[in-house]
Amino acid sequence: MVEAFAVASGKGGTGKTTSTLALGMALSYEHDVTVVDADTGLANLLFHAGLVDVDVTLHDLLIDGANAAVADATYERFGMSVVPCGTNLADFEAADPERLRDVVATLAADADVLLLDSPAALGSKSAVLPIVLADRVVTVLKPTIPALSDALKVGEYARSYGTGSAGVLFNKVRDEAAVDRIADRTEEYFDGPTLATVPDSDAVRDARDAGEPLLAHAPDSPAAAAYREAAATLTVEGGDSAAVADRFSSAVVPDRP
Repeated sequence: MVEAFAVASGKGGTGKTTSTLALGMALSYEHDVTVVDADTGLANLLFHAGLVDVDVTLHDLLIDGANAAVADATYERFGMSVVPCGTNLADFEAADPERLRDVVATLAADADVLLLDSPAALGSKSAVLPIVLADRVVTVLKPTIPALSDALKVGEYARSYGTGSAGVLFNKVRDEAAVDRIADRTEEYFDGPTLATVPDSDAVRDARDAGEPLLAHAPDSPAAAAYREAAATLTVEGGDSAAVADRFSSAVVPDRP
């Protein structure tokens, strides 16, 4: 069985990559998890996962004529399989986003959960494609009205492509009352539960600087506990791996977002 989740926000700076790896580690206690940095233009998951010096990344799988295999770009880290993306601008420009379909389809054969760390800005088909491929979207947002407005774009794209909502994750929370003030609006616009409220934390920044996911670097921190709560709420509804892989391979890439 396998289910693909796009972790998206609609805006940068929400802690989307931290959230992707934290959810991945928490889910890996019960599932085979593969995390993919699908932000091919502004990749940074490799910094969070201690994979800065690897030779093969997702870019090498997306460039036409490249000889790399999916297994060459997949690394076992912290109980998960991680597919990082490179940061070279020339590689990004040479990458064909449509090839992501086949990469994800290949990964689906060996995973229970696929987590696609999605681009923040949804201004191109390469940015929207992870939402197209996902079964459901985890929307990460700060508890503010502007952040909610940005996140609504994620929900609109998801609905237009038939992708479901797995729920909302409030992140970098400094004031619980702020969550309460927009909770009703969030429930009105998004299907699925509030997965968790993750407090703003120095431990998150320390983990990033150390090149480790939060749950590896500071497993006893309140933020780590909140991510484990989110993962427990996120029920995996896996489908047949072969059928899911076929769907990924045949997914229609939008001409424009």
